[in-house]
Amino acid sequence: MSKVKAKIVRIGNSKGIRIPKTILEQCDFGEEVELEVDNNNLIIKPRQTARIGWEIAFKKMHKTGDDTLLIKEEIPAEWDKKEWEW
Repeated sequence: MSKVKAKIVRIGNSKGIRIPKTILEQCDFGEEVELEVDNNNLIIKPRQTARIGWEIAFKKMHKTGDDTLLIKEEIPAEWDKKEWEW
């Protein structure tokens, strides 16, 4: 775990901190972060993107044959027969 001191500095009408490059490299934040306050502690986390890792999982599924349809033939439901106009 790395520990460094950082001063709070004025940035326009706001205030902020400068995070040293070595800390940023260890965290692999990317371009956006999520900020959270928990029990008077500021927590900075990498921004989670929806569906992260799905592409790799789908490629793995395809390679192992787990991406096939579970129902091979289309079986219309009663609702389809009554409610749809064809």
